Amino acid sequence: MKRPPSPKVVAEIGCNHKGDMEIAREMIGIAATFAHCHYAKFQKRSNRELLTPEEFAAPHPNPINAYGDSYGEHREFLEFDLDQHRQLRKWCGEVGVGYACSTWDLTSAMEIASLEPDYIKIPSACNLDLAMLDYLTSEYSGDIHISLGMTMPGEVDEIYQWLHDKNVTERVVLYACTSGYPVPFDELCLLEIDELKQRFGSNIRAVGFSGHHLGIAADIAAYTLGASWIERHFTLDRTWKGTDHSASLEPDGLRRLVRDLHAVERALTRKDKALLDIEIPQRHKLKRLGAGRHN
Repeated sequence: MKRPPSPKVVAEIGCNHKGDMEIAREMIGIAATFAHCHYAKFQKRSNRELLTPEEFAAPHPNPINAYGDSYGEHREFLEFDLDQHRQLRKWCGEVGVGYACSTWDLTSAMEIASLEPDYIKIPSACNLDLAMLDYLTSEYSGDIHISLGMTMPGEVDEIYQWLHDKNVTERVVLYACTSGYPVPFDELCLLEIDELKQRFGSNIRAVGFSGHHLGIAADIAAYTLGASWIERHFTLDRTWKGTDHSASLEPDGLRRLVRDLHAVERALTRKDKALLDIEIPQRHKLKRLGAGRHN
């Protein structure tokens, strides 16, 4: 087994800012200076484009989480415009964390691409949107990260083949993901990471893991299986109103995740000599060699 690359940890702020730029700014600062994440990631939607009129006007499926009288109004309340995303990117730069964003439709992809982030994420819900993929592969020069939650095996093959035909697989990261909030451990299916590594690993930038579970143990396992990008939803308070908060990490959980991933990274080595220096005094003191053998 090869040692995996150094882990990149993405604090998925998404819409957990509750539509408030000051909360978003605070979350960026915590992700950067307290948790020491590599990226703070947001989301961008053009809701009139993404939703049908019926979907826009329908009530939120879980009214207790709603920020508007209809689902469309709820989504609009949580949406930041391009100028606000430009400011988020600036704040990220000021505290030394990368800015990234998931885009849910072609207009949003075009807008965020104009900010030239290191990468743009395609969420699981939109990974078959070939118009958006076509724009990003042809007009955007950064990396493209794609989540594979709620995606059939044949659809994964279709996505990969499409990217291969566009000759862009070297700037693609594919994420193992189970779409649910939160996801029980027996449905995380972490061995999908190994499957992605075996099938596509030599032809793509990297394999990632986008987790919507509780705790951080599964993320450590994901990294040891070969997921070098670890993305977790981040909130300041898991009791806040909203779908994603219950499956998110609070600041100290995010800090512990980054800490533990880097500890495991340091541990994933082989002994570079027969006896490590730390072992020599212990061998002299403790090792029982049997008759006729000497330390």
